[in-house]
Amino acid sequence: MTLGRVFTSFQKSLLASGVALASSASAVAAPVLEEVLVTATFRAESLQDVPVSVNAVSGEKMQEIGIDKIEDLQAYVPNLSMSETGIGTNIYIRGIGSGINPGFEQSVGMYFDGIAYSRAQLTRAPFLDLARVEVLRGPQNILYGKNSIAGALSLVSARPGQEKEGFVSLLYEPDHGEKVADVVLSGPITDTLGGRVALRKREFDGYIENLTLNRDEPAREESTFRAILDWDATPDLTAMLKFELGKFNVDGRQVEITTDRAVAVGNPNYSQTLVGGFGADPSVLNTGLDFKRSSNGDYSDNRTRNVTLNVDYALGEGTLTFISGILGYEFDELCDCDFTGANVFNVLFNEEYEQYSQEVRWVSASGGTFEHIGGAYYQKSELDFYDSIRIDGTILPQAIAVSTGSAAAGNAIANTTTPREFTSDSDLWSVFWQTTWNATERFRATLGVRYSSEEKDGSRSLTVADLDGNERPLGTVDGVLASVFKIERHNLSGEQDEDQFAPSLNLQYDFSDSVMGYATVTKGYKTGGFDARSNASPNTAPNAAGSVIVGAFEYDKEKATSFEVGAKTSFMDGRLELNVAAFLTKYDDLQVSIFDGTLGFNVGNAGAAETKGIELDTRLAITDRLSMTAALAFLDFEFTDFPNGQCYQGQTPDATVNGVDFCDYEGKSNQYVADYSGNLAFNYEQPVANNLLFRASTDFVFTDDYNSSQNLDPSQEQDGYVKVNMRLALASEADGWEVALVAKNLTDEEVVSYSNDTPLANSSFGAISHYSFVERPRSVALQLSLRW
Repeated sequence: MTLGRVFTSFQKSLLASGVALASSASAVAAPVLEEVLVTATFRAESLQDVPVSVNAVSGEKMQEIGIDKIEDLQAYVPNLSMSETGIGTNIYIRGIGSGINPGFEQSVGMYFDGIAYSRAQLTRAPFLDLARVEVLRGPQNILYGKNSIAGALSLVSARPGQEKEGFVSLLYEPDHGEKVADVVLSGPITDTLGGRVALRKREFDGYIENLTLNRDEPAREESTFRAILDWDATPDLTAMLKFELGKFNVDGRQVEITTDRAVAVGNPNYSQTLVGGFGADPSVLNTGLDFKRSSNGDYSDNRTRNVTLNVDYALGEGTLTFISGILGYEFDELCDCDFTGANVFNVLFNEEYEQYSQEVRWVSASGGTFEHIGGAYYQKSELDFYDSIRIDGTILPQAIAVSTGSAAAGNAIANTTTPREFTSDSDLWSVFWQTTWNATERFRATLGVRYSSEEKDGSRSLTVADLDGNERPLGTVDGVLASVFKIERHNLSGEQDEDQFAPSLNLQYDFSDSVMGYATVTKGYKTGGFDARSNASPNTAPNAAGSVIVGAFEYDKEKATSFEVGAKTSFMDGRLELNVAAFLTKYDDLQVSIFDGTLGFNVGNAGAAETKGIELDTRLAITDRLSMTAALAFLDFEFTDFPNGQCYQGQTPDATVNGVDFCDYEGKSNQYVADYSGNLAFNYEQPVANNLLFRASTDFVFTDDYNSSQNLDPSQEQDGYVKVNMRLALASEADGWEVALVAKNLTDEEVVSYSNDTPLANSSFGAISHYSFVERPRSVALQLSLRW
């Protein structure tokens, strides 16, 4: 897909916009864009004054277009990619992310009302009643200091106002059985105390047909509750207390087998082997992208909780802020991780996480020659992760017996589990300081530094047991597990103690009252840690079963050096804003998670990578009724040193080390990197009869081709596409009601958000097969809302 084709797709909408513009010509007075305020620098500033590439999406916009979780946000922020996988969640900005491993903390930091949400699982949680979300691209290691080496997402809750207000929204989408109810009550309780309560209930039947179980998936049930108290204790002291509980349970997954072919002509493919050779359910033979899957069933049951206390105290002309947070979650999952309806194996997961954090921050008054932000941060966290492969069917034992010619080998692996327990405890403290020197009315220089010290303790143990959890004696089963899953028993522990120093320098110059330019150079770091998902120890000597399997346990910190130049501009007396940023970021010791070809992931440091590109965004008030927003990003990513990349199925390896094949990624791009991506939106309002207001918005979301697989398999290229989202509404401003039709993906694009090799298909059954996570097809919902 070429960029010209993308814009050709917009012609009809541009023509419609021109008609709307002409019909509103009489209303043209002097339309001006509303100012967008953000707190990316811990001060309330206009988006046009912030010297960083940042996108802000309002809570009202997210409510209208039906953004239910962070993953849905990527459509409106170019160079942001998020996707759910079989055992984790990927978050990428500008081509950089952490990959899927419970031992990782995210390279893209997420902060909710100032509290670090550093675990990937939290991005799957639903959210509601937000004031806005700010997406900062590039290393953010000074003010957002918890490993935000690729960027930061800042979520801000809506707060109680001075007047009583309420909001109820109901949404129903019949094709996928989606039902959403939101309720918000807010206002003063006393002269000094305000309160806000928000609730969401959502049910979703799913859009993938499970042919094996005859049901739709993923069926999702969500409940979220949030209560906020704002207390104006004195003229100098204010406090906010937030309490939040969340629950989301999911049955099934949006995943299906999309590739299945034999290695040699005349041989059976994977699904034919499972059905014809081992009597699997015939639904396994469905192996194309058609929103149908074959699976024995999956589930994910999640609970989240969060308490946040924010205290602001006016100290002289500045403000002293205390932010305390207690955060925790747990989940239980069953993954049918062979991703077929054949009973090959499944994996049980359980994870519990607890976090306490405390930040003390001082922000000086604005407007002086020098402006300061400084403070200290402490965070303590405890992670407990458990998983276990379960072989409780007959297919895999039969296959092993056939392939090895040994019935004993097949019998040995039957009714077997591999319990693995992983822990990681962390104590982090840091201090930071940032000073802005307003040298002249037009020139400003900002220097920031952050020093961090973190201690981590980690442990991982893996054994072999029967289905009741009783440990099995060392024997034939260990040799079979080593050959099939590259598993060995082990018990590992370690400690890490890291110090980091991150500097940043920013220069700003106002070329005129409407043009601001900036240049930034910054260094960022992301701490090392311990691998939770490797199936073996890093030992290269033969293990107790006589096998040599090389896994991983510890990995080192990651480093980044970033350069960015940009401009924020305003023209046509405030009707047009155009912003541009150009960046170059070099990463060293990049942390990567490498699939071992069966089911495990070995974490290590890849070497080096370089990402560069240009980002543009604009807003235009065409008339006082019609406005346009647009964003476009160009991205070029290249691994400059990565000799131990994962080979795709059938690829000739560049090296084999300790029995593991590696392919050199030097000069290659990365997963999710599209040459360009962006969005274009039109918003129109027009009064109609009987004091009613007609609202229409149309969003075009587009991207060039990208690879959805972490091993960069050429067969897993996702074609570029243009998605069209639309909302048509009729509202009564006097009575506060609104009726709307909300349409997503009107072009009904088939989009794969993540793909990978089907476990064991190639290594044990000699076929080439891939599974893919597929995004939701076209949907049209009715939304009713009432405000008072």
